[in-house]
Order: sequence, then structure tokens, then C-alpha cells
Amino acid sequence: MAGETEPVDLTGAPYVHGPAEATPLRRPDSVRRTLSVDSTWPDGRGGPTVVVARARDLHTRRDGRGEVLADDTLRASLAPDRTIEKIATDAERPGVARIGDLVGARGGGRLRDALATAMPAEVAAGTPLHLLVDDLAGASLVAGFAFSEWTEDWMRPPGDNERTARRMEGICTGFQPGSRALNADGTGRAAHRMRAVAPLPRPDDPSGWHELPADRPVVSARRARRMDLWLAGEDVLVDAFFQDSAIRPQGGRIAVHEYRVEARIERATGNIAAVVADPRVLPYLECPLAVLTVDRIVGTPATALRQTVLDRLRGTAGCTHLNDVLRALAEVPLLARALSSSGSG
Repeated sequence: MAGETEPVDLTGAPYVHGPAEATPLRRPDSVRRTLSVDSTWPDGRGGPTVVVARARDLHTRRDGRGEVLADDTLRASLAPDRTIEKIATDAERPGVARIGDLVGARGGGRLRDALATAMPAEVAAGTPLHLLVDDLAGASLVAGFAFSEWTEDWMRPPGDNERTARRMEGICTGFQPGSRALNADGTGRAAHRMRAVAPLPRPDDPSGWHELPADRPVVSARRARRMDLWLAGEDVLVDAFFQDSAIRPQGGRIAVHEYRVEARIERATGNIAAVVADPRVLPYLECPLAVLTVDRIVGTPATALRQTVLDRLRGTAGCTHLNDVLRALAEVPLLARALSSSGSG
């Protein structure tokens, strides 16, 4: 029919390879950054989102011993429209004194502007706390999927049946015009290709993750990240993992997003020499197409990635969540300093 958008051509599209089986063991003389952002709704759908988050940097010495480089926590309460109502941290550095200025900011791109204004020293230092606040934007956007396992009408706004569903067309690769993820009016379909996932910590490496909140039989979402980096000749090699998961009523977890990204960064220039993204779990058939554009950041300074990714992989050129993984590579040169000065361990 004239005027209709042709379906996206999926010929040669990357495959979703399924969830990772286990967290890799830590390498000698490596740095691992782990992060978790857990969201719950004590007052039920329509109530505030209560966030408990933690991020840790761990240097594994050459003899295998672990040394904590940094360990930050964050607690927040967000209104249904993702506006921050309360926010606090256990960190006592001078740079976090104005964290309360973030109250009133809304989860989304502008939250990052507010973060840069309230805590510029944390942003410049690439601290775990900076990443936790930055991740409130993406984590709060997707957390509501946790209700998909607990109620059939989870995409309907609670308590407001007349409210118009958000138009999603054009916001990312998965929702590009012609995507099978879209309804005719441009809103998103509820059919997700979610997968059951295993626990992230491994019993034979109890220090491989910071302590995660215990799973309880309540609606709960978790964004989890892991980034390992180590030296190889004149380069820094990176293995990054990203997952959005939720508790199931019958127990265990189910994921809606999971990526693994490998990158190589030149030590002499600080530039991205190579990057490959591996789609593991994604909700729609078109989503994996986002991995085909990640090479647009090759040749750019790693430290500039928080803005470069937004400039080069905006809208249908990228995936919001994969972009979050790529943006976090900006802190690799800072974290790699622990390796350069580690000596014999």
C-alpha cells in the first residue's frame, strides 16, 4: 500500500548469541569495575522507584590478591516520571558535597548535564559514583520491564488508562522506521525476546563481584556491568559486560538486554584501535543491527567517548544501552593507571 514503510531488511543481520554462561575469572594484573543498580517499588506500580546501587574498582595483583581502588554506593528515590526526589551516597569526598543538587533532575540525557554541574570533580576523575549517577538515566528508563513477569498489562501506565502510549519510532536502531518492534502508530510492541540468566557471581571467585543485593520474591530490576582491562604490549585490552535483568515470580532472573564488548585502546595515543560488540540478549529482531555501527568510534580518543558516542551513534544509528557500554570506555585510561604503576604486584 502506498505510504507504508517497508519492513527493515534483516538479511545478514547479526545473531543474538544467548546469555553469557559465567563471569570470567580475573586475570593477574588487571582492573575490574563492577556496577549494580537495583530498582524496587515498595508502594507498587505507580509509586516511587527506590534505587540501591553500588560500583567498585578492584585491582587484581600479579599474585592474584585483590586491592580495592574505589567503592561507592548510591541510594535514590525517583518519581514515576523519573524525577529524582531523594539521592544520597556514603562517599565523603569534597566532590560529592553537592549531590543533593540533583534532586529535581529527571532521568534522561539532561541528568548528565546536571551531574556535570553538581559534581564536576567526580566526572573528571571518572569515579564509580559518577558512573552510578550517569546510569540512573538508562537504568530508570528500562527498569519498568520488571513488571512484565508479574502482570499482563505491564506496558499500560498505572492508574491512567487514558494516557497516550509513548511514540518510540526513531529513537534507536530497534525502533527504526519499518521495525517489527513498532505498532502502526509508532508505539512499541510488548513482545520481548527475554531469556533466563544465571547468577553473575561465581563460587570459585567470591571477590569477582562486589556484594550484590540478595534476590527476593518481589518486583525488582537490576542493571549490572562488568569491565575488565589489562595491558597487552602497547595496548590496553578491555572486556566489558552489560545486562538488564529482573526477578521472576517463580525464582531466578530474566534478562531483556545483554551485551559483551571487546575493545583495544592504544596506550601511546589513548585512541580506540578496535571495538567489537556481541549481542547476547535483546528484545527485538532489529536490535542486533546496532552492533554494525560501533566501528564509527574507532580512531577517536577514549576519554572523549561520553560525548563522541552520543554524536556518532545517535537515534537509529545506535542502541541506547549499547551506547551506555561504549560511553563507559571513557574511563579506561584512568583505570589503566593502576596497571602502569603496579610493578611486580
